[in-house]
Amino acid sequence: MSGRSPSGRRITLFAVVPVLAIAMVLISAFQVWASEDDDLVFLGKSIFFDTNLSKPPGQACASCHDPAAGFADPDSDLPVSQGALPFAVKSRNAQSVGYAAFSPALYYDPTPRPGIMEGMYVGGLFWDGRADTLEEQAQMPLLDPLEMHNRNKRQVVMAVLRSDYAPLFIEVFGWKSLRSMDEAFESVAEAIAAYERSEEVSPFTSKFDYWQDGETELTEAELRGYDLFTGKAKCKNCHSLDGGPDGRPLFTNFGHQNLGTPKNPDNPFYLLPPPFNPEGDDYVDLGLGAVLNDPMENGKFKIPSLRNVAMTPPYEHNGVFETLHEVVQFNNTRDVADWPPPEVPENVHRHDPPMPGTFGRLGLTDEEVDDIVAFLETLTDGYQP
Repeated sequence: MSGRSPSGRRITLFAVVPVLAIAMVLISAFQVWASEDDDLVFLGKSIFFDTNLSKPPGQACASCHDPAAGFADPDSDLPVSQGALPFAVKSRNAQSVGYAAFSPALYYDPTPRPGIMEGMYVGGLFWDGRADTLEEQAQMPLLDPLEMHNRNKRQVVMAVLRSDYAPLFIEVFGWKSLRSMDEAFESVAEAIAAYERSEEVSPFTSKFDYWQDGETELTEAELRGYDLFTGKAKCKNCHSLDGGPDGRPLFTNFGHQNLGTPKNPDNPFYLLPPPFNPEGDDYVDLGLGAVLNDPMENGKFKIPSLRNVAMTPPYEHNGVFETLHEVVQFNNTRDVADWPPPEVPENVHRHDPPMPGTFGRLGLTDEEVDDIVAFLETLTDGYQP
């Protein structure tokens, strides 16, 4: 069935007559929420936690972005993220969506920075920056065969319209959102993005925030860690204390760098059959370089926010490091200790000429590494002063 709207635009009811009937029944029970913005966020949260949006059912957005794990993957037993199917794993560890709303669209910034004099790409979402907006980001996992495994947009939209929050979907977006499958699917993504922009996902309620407001005190170890973070260890060069709302640091400059992260031999993605991983054990994740088709960007991945970092093991794009202590120690001794070689040896971020006190040769003692970890643990949301 098809027709034209008063504007002359073609309307396709993509076999939606039974869906409309269902929604008409459901909408009679609809309750009014406080405002349109609240409606959209509430709808987005409902979709975000809906385990019926995968095929087979059982996986929601929240399965890999759990609030209890800093909106990252709660399963630390695997180095990378599990999909809806038993064998399906991604090549990467799911990044937190916490504070992702503050990331700009991907762009090249030629501004020289400490230790990064050549400039760099900044922004985007995912480890490789391939999505510019939360709306784009929200759509991709729903249709990824190794994630939520829906064959097409229709499966997603129909699941939403069969849900108990379907009346709210119609109330927020109106019947016009059902004019085409593309428009309906984009509405689903818009709602998810609204939730990801909400205060619930970016609450700024860590011990660090209360300390910044003068409402609590840091321990001696945490204070030493803060001094190291902003001083000797130079962590703030990449995990910036600038750029957040109301002076709240986001602990990232949103840049992309190749830190020389080793390959993870325990990554189960290497075991996937050729349709998903034709290179087998020889697979190399090129990161931003693959997105831009630019060898000069090979091996570069987005610098994550450190907010809630203590809740989000394992670490780096391939989950190669299991603990924060291991990550800090790698940053400390990459160039002077016996670490495995980089997964992508070109474009590794190094100080030229090599100098003590730079990334990979920071000269931190074991106690100083412990102090930095203690400070990083103050970045966990939900602190009660």
